[in-house]
Amino acid sequence: MRFPVLMFAAVAALAALAGCSGSAPERMVVVRDQSRMLPPRGLKHSGIVMDHVVGLPKLPGGTVGDYTSGGKSYQIFIVDTGANQAAAFLLLDAKGGLKDPEYLSSFGGYFGNEGARPVFVFAKERYLAGIVGLSKDEADPIARLLASRLR
Repeated sequence: MRFPVLMFAAVAALAALAGCSGSAPERMVVVRDQSRMLPPRGLKHSGIVMDHVVGLPKLPGGTVGDYTSGGKSYQIFIVDTGANQAAAFLLLDAKGGLKDPEYLSSFGGYFGNEGARPVFVFAKERYLAGIVGLSKDEADPIARLLASRLR
């Protein structure tokens, strides 16, 4: 009866050694669909982007909604980071990707430009969220509505 036990131990040891190839395995990132939290008014389409939500290079994937209202088109995004602290750190990453970011003390977020696009970004609980394509004054009430829906 010892032979099967020894054989199992040898196979397990070889499998453990094979797993130590010198390079770390890539972490599987799960992008959760948060479409239910997008404001419905003006929403034309929503979907999941697997990486670089709304084309911002420092951001992971998330949920994006395309909106049209008052003759203007814009996007709303939500990234579920899974933890409040992760959302706060991701907000700093997003800030780093903006040109001339302005801290909005009344909101705890940033407004700046990514290329020619205006971006309003903030963290709430475990979420990083924002509005792309509207001026700061136009984005503010929409961001407040969005923040009230993040749960």
